[in-house]
Amino acid sequence: MKILVTGAQGQVGHAIYELAKQQYSYQLFAFTKSQLDIVNKEKINQLLAAHTPDIVINTAAYTAVDKAEQEYELAFAINRDGVKNLAILCKQYQIPLFHISTDYIFDGTKTSPYMEEDPASPLNIYGQSKWQGEIALRECHEQHIILRTSWIFSQFGHNFVKTILHLAQQKKTLTIIEDQIGCPTPATAIAETLLNMAQQVYLGKRLWGTYHYCSDHAVSWYEFAKEIIQQGQQFFPLVTEQVLPISTTDYPTPAMRPKYSVLNTNKLKTTYNINACSWQKALSDIIIQITNAVKK
Repeated sequence: MKILVTGAQGQVGHAIYELAKQQYSYQLFAFTKSQLDIVNKEKINQLLAAHTPDIVINTAAYTAVDKAEQEYELAFAINRDGVKNLAILCKQYQIPLFHISTDYIFDGTKTSPYMEEDPASPLNIYGQSKWQGEIALRECHEQHIILRTSWIFSQFGHNFVKTILHLAQQKKTLTIIEDQIGCPTPATAIAETLLNMAQQVYLGKRLWGTYHYCSDHAVSWYEFAKEIIQQGQQFFPLVTEQVLPISTTDYPTPAMRPKYSVLNTNKLKTTYNINACSWQKALSDIIIQITNAVKK
């Protein structure tokens, strides 16, 4: 099976690349933004024609949530227009398109996990641009899978885990938001899910649509930070002595964020037999990999 991946420099794109190297059943064509900017329709066409993939997985995205409030044109160009470009050309070549979306399309006013059919009501530009990308994909190409996920972390790139480990080596006290609840999700688990679904689609299970995937244990950023420090202290010289909970109003940011963005993953389990993952175990593995990378 030949798979073309966009956004190979990002957390999920990088994780797909690393996993595919270990599995001989995949022939992977992975492109970074400098190699394939999805805003460039001509370049997409050129690479699809050259590599004739069986499936395209789009992990490319504008993900700077706060900066998007100012750089809204760029956010929409990538998260909406770029996705539309991929959808139009994948339909032209009759190639299924997998696309990653986000929990931030929801406003966080629910108190139970969000279902795939719950109405979108994004609070910020990033969420709006991702929602518009979903709409464009649905309108342009029936053969698609949208995988919404949340709070992605890994040993690659910039993310909450690496930020906390960095700060905990510098500050004795950290203040972390406790009234935003979500599900931390390891990039490797998302990559495994996408490759698993790709294999099933390739073999004939073509159940298109929108699915949710995340870990099975919801926490606040505060609880997540405490676990990162607890697991990280055996590997890093951490100086943090206390982690204090604060509210969203105590830490204003340019972009509003949903207070509750837990995703219900039952549909994915029922349809593709894929279970939610455990972020705690993945966190341990990732901290070890970050440690090994630092030592090199």
